Amino acid sequence: MTPELTPLVFLALVAFGALIGLLGSALGVGGGIFMVPFLVLALKLPIHQAVAASLAAIVATSSAVAAVNVERGLANIRLGITLEVTTALGSIAGALIASRLPAAALQLLFALMLFPVSALMFLKGRRPSAAKPAAAGGNSAFDSAFFDPAAGAHTPYAVRNMAPASAVSFFAGSLSGLLGIGGGIVQVPLMNLLCGVPMKAAAATSNFIIGVSAAASAYVYFRKGLVPLELTAVIVIGVLLGSFLGIYALYKARSERIQLVFAALTLLVGVKMLMKAL
Repeated sequence: MTPELTPLVFLALVAFGALIGLLGSALGVGGGIFMVPFLVLALKLPIHQAVAASLAAIVATSSAVAAVNVERGLANIRLGITLEVTTALGSIAGALIASRLPAAALQLLFALMLFPVSALMFLKGRRPSAAKPAAAGGNSAFDSAFFDPAAGAHTPYAVRNMAPASAVSFFAGSLSGLLGIGGGIVQVPLMNLLCGVPMKAAAATSNFIIGVSAAASAYVYFRKGLVPLELTAVIVIGVLLGSFLGIYALYKARSERIQLVFAALTLLVGVKMLMKAL
């Protein structure tokens, strides 16, 4: 049952949506790993409706920031278009599977997914230099460069391992459709560690990708009548506000400290979701 949209609930949804938009656009992860637990634990929304609302919010995040990231040269368009094909296919498959799973199983799967995510983000925040971008100069059509204000210089990079990256993108899309997390939590480490894309460019390109995959799976949920329209509309208002702040954070600031906070919050949410599922 959808909770009543009282003034207090309205303000809470806008405020939390703004936080989700900030984190999602700054890190390229969509923010669904926070949105779904919040809707389930705080508002008692059924898990399938929470996933549907989260996917709609991810579409809003991507729509708000993708054009700006493209204009500033952060997003790798050729790479994003290539990866989003398999991501969208996986997203549709995940949405179709999710509609056949019981709520308890979906909650347990979501909780278990958060623990490796937390560990990965913590390690990357503690050791930002562990994964250095490959030097540009190859013949790949995906090679690119961007200006990093934090470094005060242009950062060229070469993209590698596209074949395995496309396969993993299908998995990222499946998680998006199945759990409403947008797939960015897989796409960003995938591009950074496997493809050699710098963190800022990976986050910006992920924001470009996840909107397409989220829209594909959100349509499946919408057709099944699982999207809580009024509640989702309020969340999107906050998400759009936070997304523009996230663009500034991504472009100007270093992301390592944000990643550490992100890891701690993800771990806390994972524990709570696991306790609820069990």
